[in-house]
Parts: sequence; structure tokens; C-alpha cells
Amino acid sequence: MEKVRTVAPGVTGFPVGTKFEKWTYSRNGDWVGGFWPGTLWMAWLYSGDDAFRAWAVESARNLAPRQDDTSTHDLGFLFSPSWVTAWRLTGDDEWRTGAIRAADSLIQRYNPRGKFIRAWGALTDRANAGRVIMDTMMNLDLLAFASRQTGDDTYLDIAVEHARTAQRVFPRPDGSTPHVFDFDPDTGAPIGPNTVQGYSPTSCWSRGQAWGIYGFTTMYRRTGHKEFRDTARRLADFAIGALTPDHVPVWDYRAPQQPHDIKDASAGAIMACGLLDLHAATGRHTYREVALRLLTALADTCLTRNSARADAVVARCTRNRPAEDGIEVSLPYADYYLLEGILRVLRPEAVDRAIDLSQPA
Repeated sequence: MEKVRTVAPGVTGFPVGTKFEKWTYSRNGDWVGGFWPGTLWMAWLYSGDDAFRAWAVESARNLAPRQDDTSTHDLGFLFSPSWVTAWRLTGDDEWRTGAIRAADSLIQRYNPRGKFIRAWGALTDRANAGRVIMDTMMNLDLLAFASRQTGDDTYLDIAVEHARTAQRVFPRPDGSTPHVFDFDPDTGAPIGPNTVQGYSPTSCWSRGQAWGIYGFTTMYRRTGHKEFRDTARRLADFAIGALTPDHVPVWDYRAPQQPHDIKDASAGAIMACGLLDLHAATGRHTYREVALRLLTALADTCLTRNSARADAVVARCTRNRPAEDGIEVSLPYADYYLLEGILRVLRPEAVDRAIDLSQPA
């Protein structure tokens, strides 16, 4: 909280990562623009300090042009922690309307032949037209929100079809997953697994595995479909078994140098949130125990508390190891999910106000 309060007045855009411990910025938010206002909303929930609320509103409003962006699947990452949370906390209809408009843009990326939402590229771009990535599971909750708010089941139906496709093609028998799965965009026929941010098509990128745990659990909560809960458990059980004793995930659970490879603390923060959610969905205490160990490990070994220079809260994150992009830096989603995870433990009622932790009826 002290770090965010100190840094916030000097933030001039949307943080995307650090260079020499200082935030670098995107003007339009890239794919991570929702996490800075999301962090500020969580800080306001915890502290009641209206300075955080004012900063959150100012930052979130700068995402307004992205409501109509049909060139990316990342509209959930952009609008759920920023605009959906803003509506839940303020009741201002501006936020609700904008989030629904973003959902309208997202569903245009749905391929009805393959029953998936394409990840990357403009709608007219043939490149990547059949590419599906695990990260998209985290964007589906924006569609669930839009269905609840409008009464139009189209949004949620698309989310459910995408999740069913993902659970059919991503999990391996042992519960590990690839980052990417490719389809023929014209016929919807499956081509096979691939990767961009993992070590190989047969490896298991730890952040993607964490997105899957969190995303499938969320889809279970929004639909009551037990198949999604069971898929989340398969992914969680593999990831728990792959953790090293220090409980800070390596960047890829099957990279050749693991368990002695570079770390990705962001994967640990995301996984902790997903496991806390999965504990609530299943009652299995192991998930909560591991989540607490993950949060404790990040707090003990990954915070920037000893650096007066650092803008971010969490260090030891890795953005894209194969591209040699952002190796052991700080990333805005690590800060956001660490704060969300801690508040899920300390202030669950407050987090419920922000992101709706309700279980299926």
C-alpha cells in the first residue's frame, strides 16, 4: 500500500513492465491496461483512502477508446479489473455501459465453426485466425457480466462454447497444458498444440497454467457447470505437484533447466487467487493451504521493499522468456493479483464487492 501510494502520483500512463526498476508505459494500455486501475481499486477497498479512488477513475477512463477494439481477445483483461469493478463499487452506469460495449467487441472474435475466440490479430488478418491461447479463459468473465446485465444469453453462450473447446484441447492426461492450440479457421478442424511464451508445444508455461486454473474456476462459478470445476482441479493438481520447495513458480514447469530456471512470480500470484477460488468451489483445503504458501513465498522473497528506486511491488517476474523480453522484471499483473490474493484472505467481503465471488446457486 505504501509503495502504490508513493508511486501513483507519478504514473503517466499504463504500466507494462519495468526497466531498471522503473515502470515503462503504454498510452493505450496494450493488453495490461486494466491492472493499474484494478490495483488502485483494490487499494481503495483496503484503505478507504479516496485518493486511490480518484486515481483509479482517472486511469480507467483512459481506457475508453479500447471499448471498440475488435483486434484483440484481451478486452476482459482491460475492462474487468477496471470498468466492471468500477461499476460494482460506484454504481455509475458509465462503467457498466462501457464494459458491455467491450463485450460486444469481444464476441466479434468468435469463430462458430471451431467454437473458439481467436486470440490475436485483426478480424481481417488471416495470420493467427485459428490460434487459441490459454490466456483467453481470463477474458470470458466479461461476457458473463454482459449477459447478466443485459439478459442476453449470447455473450455467456459464446463464453461457454469457448471454455468447452479449451477444456477439450488444452489439458493433457496429467493436467499440464500448452500455451497455444491451433485450428483451421475455415473448417474449425483442430491442428494441434503450439506455444509462443512456453518452452515448447509439449512444455507447460506456468503463467498459462495459472490463467487456466483461475479461468476455469470462474466459469464454473458463473455457470454451475461442474465440468469446468473439474478441469480447474486437474490443472491445479498438476501445478501444485510441479512447484519447487520455495513456492515461486519457474517460468515453465517443463523447461530443461527447471527446477533451477528463472522464476515468474506473476504466475504464483495468479495461481494463488485461482486456488483460493477453487477451495471455495470444492471445499478442498489443500488448495487454500498451497495458496497461502504461494502468497507467503512472494511476500518473503519477491517484494521490492529493499529498493527505494523500485516502482513496482513484486519483482522476479518473467514476461516472455523465449523472446528474451522482460526476464526477471516487475509486471503490473503480478502487483494486481498479489493484492487481490491477499485481500481474498484478509478482506473477502471487500473483494466480493469488487469482482463478485459468488458461488453457483
